[in-house]
Amino acid sequence: MMQEILQQTTWQEWLGVFFSVVQVLLARKNNSNTYLFGIAGILLSLYVMFFAKLYAEFTLNLYYLVMSIYGWLYWKFGKRKTETAISETTHQEKLITSGIVIGTFCLFWVFLTNFTDSDVPVLDSLVSAFAWAGMWLMARRKIENWILLNISNIIAIPLLIHKGLYLYSILTAFLFIVAISGYLEWRKIIKNKKNAFA
Repeated sequence: MMQEILQQTTWQEWLGVFFSVVQVLLARKNNSNTYLFGIAGILLSLYVMFFAKLYAEFTLNLYYLVMSIYGWLYWKFGKRKTETAISETTHQEKLITSGIVIGTFCLFWVFLTNFTDSDVPVLDSLVSAFAWAGMWLMARRKIENWILLNISNIIAIPLLIHKGLYLYSILTAFLFIVAISGYLEWRKIIKNKKNAFA
């Protein structure tokens, strides 16, 4: 069975996963080249997701591509003097986040159901809806981003297996673990900040 899985895996999937793993490792080292490897991984993921008929995830990767290019340019040429502090979401941000999840899910579901040949419109839409909302919270440095990204990851793992994208499912399981670690680390930062002001 393992040999069959390896034979099914395209070079684009192998290379896309490799670049994505390098990107995560560079991000942990606070290295700006994380974005270059991320962009390469995303471009390969776009190809793979399109041919796997995971159109919402394809669109999600377009969003990641734009954000990665922006992040790389901002990191290299930005003039921001202070980093936004990590915090918890406000009531208003929770409402906005819920709106992003529901709105994005509905848009993707309607599009995938009516205009594509997707055989998994609900799951594909759910993965992307939670990821879009999670990325919005991450950009705002809100700790709950990790929860939403992991909801997306937990749905994506069996979806990717269903599509025969085994390496991407392993990568997503890896990202699930990284997100748990990220949540715990950010929780510690928030707690230390509260203790410092107590």
